Amino acid sequence: MKPLPPTLRDKKRYVLFRIVPHHAIFDGKQVYYAVYEAISSLYGDSGAAELSMAVVFCEGNYAIIRCRRGSEKVLITAALMVNRIKETFCALHPVWTSGTIAALRRRMPEISAPVSERRVIISGKGYVARQRSQEKVDLYKDGIKNQENLYFTTDDMEDTINAANECPDGRI
Repeated sequence: MKPLPPTLRDKKRYVLFRIVPHHAIFDGKQVYYAVYEAISSLYGDSGAAELSMAVVFCEGNYAIIRCRRGSEKVLITAALMVNRIKETFCALHPVWTSGTIAALRRRMPEISAPVSERRVIISGKGYVARQRSQEKVDLYKDGIKNQENLYFTTDDMEDTINAANECPDGRI
């Protein structure tokens, strides 16, 4: 049988999703089953069949899911209902919609190597700094009492490291 000419084929759209939490790593099959279950529970099996969803890329904490043109909102709505994949609590956040996979790959940020744990002293108090995502850094105070909120970013971490390198005793 001859393939359909391009004018008779269904148009496709690709939606880029960010998987949260960042440390959760899934393969495409697991993401597919979770999203398909959400679609079938919201729209039924016939609605899932009309969508013709497929996971075309799943790496790190990003997934690209294909659907028919015009049904992007249905896919995004169903994907927002996903609250666990393979017994791990997580969420799918839509980032961008496009007609090509290449355009979505340009939207994905480069994943930098995580910074290892570092000991940081700020205002005479000792903390352990752990990078949680591309720009967020968690500070854990030594001990479990007297928790306090600190707003710390990667830029602050670099400033702290540079200042520690300039000071002979490593204090800031």
